[in-house]
Amino acid sequence: MEPKNFSSSTATSATARPETSNAHWCDLLVIGSGAAGLSSAVTAAHRGLQVVVAEKEPLYGGTTARSGGWLWVPGNPLAKEAGLPDTRADALAYMRHEAGEFFHEELAAAFLDNGPKAIEFFRKNTAVQFEMPVRIPDYHAEAPGGSLGARSIVAAPFDGRLLGDQVEYLAPPLHELTVFGVMVASGADYTHFLHATQSLRSAWYVTRRLSIHFLQKLRYGRGMKLVNGNALVGRLAKSAFDLGVDLWLQSPAQRLIVEDGRVVGAIIRRAGSDVRVMARHGVVLACGGYPHDIERRGLTFPGSGAGERHYSPAPAGNTGDGIRMGEGVGGYTPKLAEPAAWLPVSITTRKDGSKGVNPHIFDKSKPGVIAVSLTGLRFANEGNSYHDFVRAMRAQSAPEAEVAAWLICDHKALRKYGLGYVKPFPFPIGRHLASGYLIRANSVSELAKKLSVKTGILVSTVERYNQLATTGVDDDYGKGDLIYNRYLGDPWNKPNPNMSPLETGPYYAVKLLVGDLGTFAGLATDGSLRVVDQSGHRISGLYAVGNDISSVMGGSYPGAGITLGPALTFGYLVGITVADEAERLHTTETGT
Repeated sequence: MEPKNFSSSTATSATARPETSNAHWCDLLVIGSGAAGLSSAVTAAHRGLQVVVAEKEPLYGGTTARSGGWLWVPGNPLAKEAGLPDTRADALAYMRHEAGEFFHEELAAAFLDNGPKAIEFFRKNTAVQFEMPVRIPDYHAEAPGGSLGARSIVAAPFDGRLLGDQVEYLAPPLHELTVFGVMVASGADYTHFLHATQSLRSAWYVTRRLSIHFLQKLRYGRGMKLVNGNALVGRLAKSAFDLGVDLWLQSPAQRLIVEDGRVVGAIIRRAGSDVRVMARHGVVLACGGYPHDIERRGLTFPGSGAGERHYSPAPAGNTGDGIRMGEGVGGYTPKLAEPAAWLPVSITTRKDGSKGVNPHIFDKSKPGVIAVSLTGLRFANEGNSYHDFVRAMRAQSAPEAEVAAWLICDHKALRKYGLGYVKPFPFPIGRHLASGYLIRANSVSELAKKLSVKTGILVSTVERYNQLATTGVDDDYGKGDLIYNRYLGDPWNKPNPNMSPLETGPYYAVKLLVGDLGTFAGLATDGSLRVVDQSGHRISGLYAVGNDISSVMGGSYPGAGITLGPALTFGYLVGITVADEAERLHTTETGT
């Protein structure tokens, strides 16, 4: 079926009511075009429903398009096919342990029961395919029910040319996570880029990848090998267009329409006019949470002051629209362990002078790298997950003080692994030094002065770390003790894959600040993703998915892909639920 090319659909079905000058009818309205919204749309459209997806931004894909694209789905069929052990009971025990007092039994059961079904549905019926190029252990694999690497999968690479003209509107990956604009996938792709200067085979691989990318950019305006979150969105979008889903860009939702106690549609601002989009079978909120809602951040994020001392790589349009609309018709946001997926970030200066937000996911775990507070003291296991690391950053900061840290390494580590936005050898570092992003000094004491840290404290901290690194045992914070630590380390570095002394000058530092991968504190729902009020009563006709719902993990972050795994699963579940109810209604009305 020819894609709608982002235009207003005029199709009708047997139950469609006549169009009016300011109204548009559909079966299901989805607000937001990330993985959660698009999976809802694809599943419902596959069942024959007429779907409109309204996206606020000029590009589709939301935070998903910028992400690593991993999905945490216990019991997924890829793990079973690979013979990797996992059970529902273990996954449930792990989720219960991680969520603690915020564990949501009904929602967790819905996720575990439908996750494998969702993956199988997309593999069988759509362009969405998956792979498991590496086996990522759960972040707390030693906890009850933790897995050594059976639960995280990622979308398979995708040829963007299959999207035709619509690829022009696919949101690009996060610039800071690319190499000359090239998206680098986990597994062999990443390994080749990391060893391009150490292996002729890797050097040839990288040269070929870069050459193809630049040729495609000349011809198409961008690289066409989509990986990570870009591949997931590309595959979902291709599936949606093939099924005739209407995708409206630059079409922000203004408010929900309620008639006789039921949500029946929404006012969508489109081409300068308000359109009443009437949805016969429901509205799905999938707006990406509130990482850029300064007011709500200030109320919910600890230590963020007025909400301005926080930096997120999520799209600027993620300002809590879905949550506000849900609250406006009776929904509420319950308390969680943490309101967001915390992420240490650094603020970059791009070649055009604009500012960017660089996530620090891998570098802090590498040998020859340590993190210290603004006073010069180590405060955490640098090999722990980004979420746990930021919690430690917060804990060591004085009340009302800036929540920040310094990530420090020696020259050997910088050129071998990179540091934040600074790529490893042979990439130049001059412009990062010139912009002030990267701070360099010939000695640790000189570095302390440049960082405004007491010289004796920082020198003592580095000396202590170097002693521990020589033995390979971190008696202070346990770097390298945990399975996830070692996964992110350098397996060729002995005796500890996460530790080596900082002893080869010059020395470097990058300032770490608090950011997030997305918010957790969304609307309360039941196990079918229907939004509920504080009494637990369903708000008829209203569903929510993705970061617009209260996290099924209870505000914890226990594994790679715990945002996108539930997003895709719950989008699938909403599509199935709405389609089933539409069929029952049709049967009741027609008697067939």
